Amino acid sequence: MYGNWLKTSILMAGIVALFGVVGGAIGGQQGMLIALLFGGGMNLWAYWFSDTAVLKMYRARPVDAASSPYLYNIVRDLSQRAGLPMPRVYLIDEDQPNAFATGRDPAHAAVAATSGILRLLSERELRGVMAHELAHVRHRDILTSTIAATVAGAISALAQFGMLFGGRGNNRPHPAAQILIVILAPMAAMLIQMAISRTREFEADRGGAEISGDPGALADALLKIETRAKGIPLHTAEEHPATAQMMIMNPLTGGSLRNLFSTHPATAERVARLRAMSPGAMPRRT
Repeated sequence: MYGNWLKTSILMAGIVALFGVVGGAIGGQQGMLIALLFGGGMNLWAYWFSDTAVLKMYRARPVDAASSPYLYNIVRDLSQRAGLPMPRVYLIDEDQPNAFATGRDPAHAAVAATSGILRLLSERELRGVMAHELAHVRHRDILTSTIAATVAGAISALAQFGMLFGGRGNNRPHPAAQILIVILAPMAAMLIQMAISRTREFEADRGGAEISGDPGALADALLKIETRAKGIPLHTAEEHPATAQMMIMNPLTGGSLRNLFSTHPATAERVARLRAMSPGAMPRRT
């Protein structure tokens, strides 16, 4: 548990330090402030309204105990076990098995599952998946990802600023160094942002296993989802790849650099960590 949190803290410190280095080299203090304010404003809006926007994007429909008792009752029971307020529950009419959580805090959270995941998984496995999503809510991972996205966006803005204006006065780097900064800084920021996302997925796996009390259920579910999801596209995710990090399984296709640039850890590693957790090590949190 503490190892994942420490890694996240180190990565967050790293991306902020990168922002300072790039900002000092290209934009100076004024450029840094402009980029940070611009990125912060964009992501503050996303943080506050992301739940409404992404649910509408995926055409998710709200369900309750009457319209979808199976899913709703699973989420209600797990929320009580986790000590969380009951989130809003949504169903997405897509064949690809997947699920996600959104919302700025536990009091404004929502969880969504595709119809494909309901058909694919057993009740035990679905409980493992929804417990994972509730762990994201409990850990306030939307806030973490928003901060990382804000700083990464500011770094990209500074790099573009350097390309257009060539730096400021005494802060102007050597032309060759400037070209490297403009090209490499946004890539480095993205890599750190992806690493933060992968670390939070590991922690949500651990937290979900704690909530459900059944690490093997999530492990079994992940294996099933990976096998089935590979052959079923999720067109909304392909059109809006920034939403991929929200899913329990990366819904996007990838190439040879998939692991480096992926928002999710390798499924085999996630499963191995879950298998290593004994049920007795998963105490119920009150």
